Amino acid sequence: MPITPATATHSSSNGTVDAILLELVDENGVTVGTAEKLAAHQPPGQLHRAFSVFLFDERGRLLLQQRALGKYHSPGVWSNTCCGHPYPGEAPFAAAARRTYEELGVSPSLLAEAGTVRYNHPDPASGLVEQEYNHLYVGLVQSPPRPDAEEVGATAFVTPAELAERHVKDTFSAWFMTVLDAARPAVRELTGPSAGW
Repeated sequence: MPITPATATHSSSNGTVDAILLELVDENGVTVGTAEKLAAHQPPGQLHRAFSVFLFDERGRLLLQQRALGKYHSPGVWSNTCCGHPYPGEAPFAAAARRTYEELGVSPSLLAEAGTVRYNHPDPASGLVEQEYNHLYVGLVQSPPRPDAEEVGATAFVTPAELAERHVKDTFSAWFMTVLDAARPAVRELTGPSAGW
């Protein structure tokens, strides 16, 4: 697995751990500054750039991930294939491809833009707030996931019917349905009408 600021601990010259910075944006997605990652998620939340990836197999099934129990935010819940935050100045597309490989050990055989969505989702369990301007991506995966256990607890490929069943019995991230619904037009275009998305 490649070592990046998201997967490695960095120490500065004075021995302190470097903060992970997020890109703050306005309502139009224009960069207005940066904030430390955890601080940006403290109530009421600071609007920041994020991305969400939805990968599908050759049968049109969506790859879900269960977030690792060690995650500080929304641990143990199911969510879309991959989500995260670009580093300041990093293109969202590049961040989406990078984190998909880091978390799941796969490189999409196709990855396409699917629009943006802006939302404000408090997480009752952690007390943190997702105030995000989210760049959406859909794509295809042709190799089996090899998840990083520190990031991902489990994975599953699901049909729309299987997702509906899981959504009733399992806990999903607060943002999951918002990003899925926003990405649905691109998902349908990618998977075709027979997949049922």
